[in-house]
Amino acid sequence: MSDQPTHVDDPRLTQAVEDVLGSYAERGGINHIEGFNLPSRQRVTSLLQDIEDVFFPGYYERDTLKRTNVRHVIGERLARVHSGLQQEVMKALLHRDRCGQSVDSASVGNLEEQTREIALRFLEAIPEMRSHLLEDASAAMEGDPAAQSLVEVVMTYPSIRAIAAYRAAHFLHEEGVPLIPRMMTEVLHGRTGIDIHPGAQISPGLFIDHGTGVVIGETTVIGNRVKIYQGVTLGALSVTRDESGAWADGQRHPTIEDGVTIYAGATILGGGTVIGENTIIGGNVWITRSVPSHTKVLIDPPYLVYENTLDGTIRRETRDTHS
Repeated sequence: MSDQPTHVDDPRLTQAVEDVLGSYAERGGINHIEGFNLPSRQRVTSLLQDIEDVFFPGYYERDTLKRTNVRHVIGERLARVHSGLQQEVMKALLHRDRCGQSVDSASVGNLEEQTREIALRFLEAIPEMRSHLLEDASAAMEGDPAAQSLVEVVMTYPSIRAIAAYRAAHFLHEEGVPLIPRMMTEVLHGRTGIDIHPGAQISPGLFIDHGTGVVIGETTVIGNRVKIYQGVTLGALSVTRDESGAWADGQRHPTIEDGVTIYAGATILGGGTVIGENTIIGGNVWITRSVPSHTKVLIDPPYLVYENTLDGTIRRETRDTHS
């Protein structure tokens, strides 16, 4: 029989528990104990799945949709979205308004009405969001010769799901809902590698080909029928704080006008940077200044060096060699 203490009376385990609890008292900020409940990541993820099923009926369903049951199924799903949004938005607003102080019953009553209205307006906005998503999916069909059908785009292209999550999250962001919009876009960021801030202003017809590593910042403005390839960053330059310590207001991320194509690995930075309509930005280009419309921006191709691993001979290939 071992003389080692069991986990119940092991003094090291007991001390570890005390140390962890002590860290909660000493190092706040990442604790949330005895406060208003935060929105549930699991419930927001489930809510987003219901929203996807409403956006794209018949594509991601667990049950088969038929004309005879579609009214019942969609009605039930919209009711679930409405109820779920009310619950999670309420938690987010309570957390925002608490600010370390108690929230009285009158405030809670006002928030309940506010969350009900936000949830209803979200449902009312779904037809317009679906109209934009159809343009997004159609842009993929037009922009990618590998796309065989809209069914293939919706079923297999990661960008359409990332953009769908963005469009739902952007509506809630515009309604002033904290936390939940970022939670929604981060669900799809984790699944697709496409990071779209819900505050970005994105017109219909966005196509993100492949998508992994794409970053679209909070104050980015994107026009109609823009095509973006993998690894593109639409980011900010260095941002300063004002005397109060708050970040300076204003647009920090670039504006991409209608019809622009941005190839893989390009980085475009700065709130004052405008990429004019129908411009082509080549792969791996780094841009911090505006580019006029109808312009092609490319990196001068580098020289390549080929070394034979058997005899050590070296050949340098220049642009002239290529041509």
